[in-house]
Amino acid sequence: MAKWVEYLNFDGVSPMSALRAKNGKEKPWKVSFWGVGNESWGCGGNMTPSYYSDLYKRYATYARDFPSAPLKRIASGANGSDYNWTETCMKNISSTQMWGLTLHYYTIPTGNWKKKGSATKFDEREYFSTMKNCLKMEELIEKHSAIMDKYDPEKNVALVVDEWGVWTDVEPGTNPGFLYQQNSLRDALIAATTLNIFNTHSDRVKMANLAQTVNVLQALVLTEKEKMILTPTYHVFDLYKAHMDSKYLPIEFKSPEYNLSGESIPALNISASQDAEGKVHISLVNLDPKQSLSIETSLKTLDWNSVSGEILTSPSITDINSYNKPEKITIKKFLGAAKNGRLLKVVLPAKSVVMLTLK
Repeated sequence: MAKWVEYLNFDGVSPMSALRAKNGKEKPWKVSFWGVGNESWGCGGNMTPSYYSDLYKRYATYARDFPSAPLKRIASGANGSDYNWTETCMKNISSTQMWGLTLHYYTIPTGNWKKKGSATKFDEREYFSTMKNCLKMEELIEKHSAIMDKYDPEKNVALVVDEWGVWTDVEPGTNPGFLYQQNSLRDALIAATTLNIFNTHSDRVKMANLAQTVNVLQALVLTEKEKMILTPTYHVFDLYKAHMDSKYLPIEFKSPEYNLSGESIPALNISASQDAEGKVHISLVNLDPKQSLSIETSLKTLDWNSVSGEILTSPSITDINSYNKPEKITIKKFLGAAKNGRLLKVVLPAKSVVMLTLK
C-alpha cells in the first residue's frame, strides 16, 4: 500500500514515481480519498472489528501524506445495523488516523437477498415494502452517528455511506454476475429520498456513493452497444445539483402518512439549502403513489420574492426509460408552487420529486 500511494502521489525522485513517468504520467495524480479495506466484515476478509481496527492502523500508518497530496484515510465500516463494528472502530482508531468511517446499506425490495424482487414488475405492496426499507437509512445514520458522537463529539470523522441504492434481481436473460437491472420511477423516489436523508444529516454524512454509475445496480446510465439512456435516477441527481456547495437549512415538518394494508410510512420527505447567491432550494418527495399532498408554510426568516420549480414523475411507479422511449421520465417545469404573501403553497403530485427555487 505504501508503494501504491507513492506511485500515485509522490512528486519527486523514487522508483515508484519513475515507474509512473514510464507509464505516461509524469506528475502525480494527488489522490485524496483513500480507503483502507472494503467490507472487511465479509468479502473483504471476514474479520472481527477488533482485528480489523488493529490492521487498519498498521496500513494507515504507511499510507503516507506527500507534499501537496494529503490523504483522507477512510476505514471500512459497518454493514447495515452492525453497531458493534462502529463502536469498536471508533474506540480503537484515533480520529487523527481516520478521516471517515464507511456504512453500507442497500434497499432490497422484498427484504430477501435470495429473491430480491423485480426492477420493473412489482405491485403496490412490494413498492410499499421497498420504500419502507429505503427509509431505514435514516435510522441507521442516526444510530451510527450517535455512537460516533460518543468518541468524536466535534464530528471530525465523517460517516461515509459509500454503497447505497436499490438492489433487485437482475434483468431476465442477463449475466447474473453483471448485476444489470432496469431503473424505474421507484428508483428515482428512492434516490431522492436517500439524498434528502443525507442532506438532513450532513453534519456527519460528508460523503456518499451510489452503487453504481453505468449498467450495474441503480445506475445513472444504461448502455447497449452504441445506444445509451439516462435513467430516472440520473434525473434526480441532475435536480439535486442545486444543493451542491450550499448551506444546509434545517426544516421542521410533520409528514402525513402513506397507509397500506394496516402499515404506514411517512409520505413526505424534504431537505433545503441556500446557495452562495442567496437562492433557497427545497427538494420534496411524495412517496404516496395515489394521493397528492397540499403544503402551506410560512418562511418567516427568508427574504424571497418568487418561486419556480422542476418535477420528475410519471403515470406509473413501474415506468422506465427504454431505448425505444428514452425520455418517458424526464425533468419538466413544475407549476404547483405559488407565493401568497409570506406563505409558500405547494401541491405535490403523487409519486413525485420536486425541486423548488426561491429567489
